[in-house]
Amino acid sequence: MKATVFQRSRRHLLALLGAQPLLALAQPAAWPTRPVRLIVPNAPASSVDTIGRIVANQLAQPLHQPVVVDNRAGAAGALGVEVGRMAAPDGYSLIVASSSSMSVAPLLQKAVTYDPLNDFDFVSLMAVLPNVLVCHPARAVRNTAELIAWAKSRDGKTNMASAGVGSVSHLAGIALQSAAGFESLHVPYKGGSQGVASVVSGETDWVLTPAPAALGLVQSGRLRLLGHSMGVEAHPLGPVPSIGETVRGFEFSSWIGLMAPKGLLPSVADTLRQALTVALQQPAVRESFEANGAVPATDTGQEFRVWVERDIALNRKAIKVAGVQPE
Repeated sequence: MKATVFQRSRRHLLALLGAQPLLALAQPAAWPTRPVRLIVPNAPASSVDTIGRIVANQLAQPLHQPVVVDNRAGAAGALGVEVGRMAAPDGYSLIVASSSSMSVAPLLQKAVTYDPLNDFDFVSLMAVLPNVLVCHPARAVRNTAELIAWAKSRDGKTNMASAGVGSVSHLAGIALQSAAGFESLHVPYKGGSQGVASVVSGETDWVLTPAPAALGLVQSGRLRLLGHSMGVEAHPLGPVPSIGETVRGFEFSSWIGLMAPKGLLPSVADTLRQALTVALQQPAVRESFEANGAVPATDTGQEFRVWVERDIALNRKAIKVAGVQPE
């Protein structure tokens, strides 16, 4: 059976930690000798920024240098990624990449000038963020199967909210409809909070949205949680089942990872992966990730590249089904 990214990640973590003490980077190396810049292509307080800052705070110790977050928001992450692409490949400018900036923006924005697979060096995944399927508590559905059956019985007369055309919640929702064979009217809003709020108010029926946008409302009883978008082997939300248990093979989650401008020395990439492994093992990081609905994950550069290739393919298919044209 092919190993999942989480099984590989666990083996990778154990291999690295088994080969050296937890803080094995105790002796300063040739790199880094000065502060490292972490380019975050998103606004402060966004999920990508939050995860980036959590990791940056913990990377400083094993690297023996400050790690400074540099927010370069704009164009759904494309602006900051381009800044990173043009930086020197010396390891002192790194990119907090995401599914939005690497898997979606190049497909939907004609102005994007970078190639996500060929213009960067892949260091490692950092986190996977499941999308969660939620509905209004008054709806007569309690799980994914019942939502699908209910939507089919209403012959398309149900509404799916999203954060806007081409957003994660839009493409994830379209992917679910395509895989499960039902239709809901897409109702786009200006941002994730408005889309989720429409489900809370009953204006729309359901949304498949990044976990941080909905978990607080689930806990307060204002939304009902039906499933998550990670694989059936993953349990990011305890007993909450994967959508894939009902819709076989369905996976559509967001991710955040570490990339560098093309030309990074392999030795620097290895040092970064070791430091990231150390950082993600810290209890404070795991607690912060859990609070933000994120699952820590590390892998090799090649495994990370394969992950991104698969994600681009999933988003390309969803964009085609949705009929969204690049602008």
